[in-house]
Amino acid sequence: MPVYDDRLLFEFITLEGAQAGLSWITILKRRPAYVEAFDHFDVQAIAGYSKRKIRALLGNPGIIRNRLKVHSTVSNAQAFIRIQEAFGSFAKYQWGFVDGKPIQNTWRSLKQLPAKTAISDALSNDLKKRGFSFVGSTIVYAHMQATGMVNDHTTDCFRYPQIQNKGARKKRL
Repeated sequence: MPVYDDRLLFEFITLEGAQAGLSWITILKRRPAYVEAFDHFDVQAIAGYSKRKIRALLGNPGIIRNRLKVHSTVSNAQAFIRIQEAFGSFAKYQWGFVDGKPIQNTWRSLKQLPAKTAISDALSNDLKKRGFSFVGSTIVYAHMQATGMVNDHTTDCFRYPQIQNKGARKKRL
């Protein structure tokens, strides 16, 4: 489903980055610990984390204690705020890559789903230029799927018509 809430978008992009190299179920099981450890994904709070808070996070067994991923969350929060200031909201920035409308793909088989697209490449590259890390094109495409920027349900899936937006662009990437 399309997500336009900045707090939730930051949560999703953080969890997508944390998942890099791991199974998604690992992150899903740890999501409650992430919510608690990262102040309910309050981007302002995270952007101001001290070295002491970061050390505490690196000792938290409820989250992935990868130093690069924890530091990335803090620096991504700072970059996220800069985007909010420049565009009015992160949602406005992110959704601008799809002209504000979810892409409605018409995949018949899961084998057709791409791992990344030209749009995820563009968004990934722009995020990196703006100071984000752990936002490679594959991670960004998963984020686009999770936030409803792209409907990759197969056409025979019961969710496909439920999510389909009549005004959305129909495009195979």
